[in-house]
Amino acid sequence: MLSSVLSSSQAIAVNINIIRVFTKTREMLTDTINIKLDIEEIKKKISNNSKNIELVFSYLDELTEKKEEEVSRTQIGYKN
Repeated sequence: MLSSVLSSSQAIAVNINIIRVFTKTREMLTDTINIKLDIEEIKKKISNNSKNIELVFSYLDELTEKKEEEVSRTQIGYKN
């Protein structure tokens, strides 16, 4: 506060540097918040993907079980 009251060139330079530090700090905080939000979004997508992968594997298991349970059919047509 004293640097903004004083009118010397050094006080003005200090005041400008203080303002620059505060703006850089604010930018860093918003960047950090944006990064955290992006990470949370990625985590949600990954959890959805893992659920989808589990679903695909369960469908594949069902298909393989059905294929194993198939009864061989008698062939029709010309026989020697």
